[in-house]
Amino acid sequence: MSLLTPRRKAAAVVALGTFALTCAGVTPSSAAGQVLWTPSTSTGPSSFKAVQCAAGNFGVVKDAVKGNVWRAFQAAGEERCETLSPDLKEGDTFYLGWSSKVDVKDTNSRYVFQLKCSPSTDTANHPIEIDITNGRVRLQEWDIDHVSRSLWTAQTTNNTWHSYALKIRLGRTDGTIDFWFDGVKQTFTTGSGTFTGTTWDGDRNYLKWGSYHQSTADATNTFTSPVMATTLEAATAGS
Repeated sequence: MSLLTPRRKAAAVVALGTFALTCAGVTPSSAAGQVLWTPSTSTGPSSFKAVQCAAGNFGVVKDAVKGNVWRAFQAAGEERCETLSPDLKEGDTFYLGWSSKVDVKDTNSRYVFQLKCSPSTDTANHPIEIDITNGRVRLQEWDIDHVSRSLWTAQTTNNTWHSYALKIRLGRTDGTIDFWFDGVKQTFTTGSGTFTGTTWDGDRNYLKWGSYHQSTADATNTFTSPVMATTLEAATAGS
């Protein structure tokens, strides 16, 4: 004979259902949104589809502010230290959120985030990118002719944490971008909070975080696990 009342039986069923979802690695949907992808610092670099970095220069470190985070170290003379994930689908809309602090030891530009397309030639190459140089952080869009448009800039300093969030709709000429910096929705150089243009090109598109560009000195990008989600709230909850 069961010792549970009908109300307790119902509560037990809900608890078991939640436990089963958690153990299966499935993120339950909620009013706050659903996480579509995020790497795990517990799992390590294999959480990403690929790591393009010199051996030993990318991994997990403990940060006094953010806890376990990713560290991409681009040594002087190296072209990149970047991660790659996940592959994207044209027409999709999603939110991305993460926090980052960058330490650049020279005056050369570093791409710290890219929405990248393949092939690299005769395409936009990197339709959306965020780069840092000389105390300036910038968001740019590149069109199908590989012509850049600066959408937003702000001041920054080495080793300062900033949060980033993007809402992206993937389209070759009708894609859209919305952007939040340090939790505040930004207005683009166009005067609008939403930019329409190229956010997809080529045969394959994917996301990259780290440090990229020819360098004469070291650069380090330390960042929290990026979150791709169906809402801004879900994408930025951990950053």
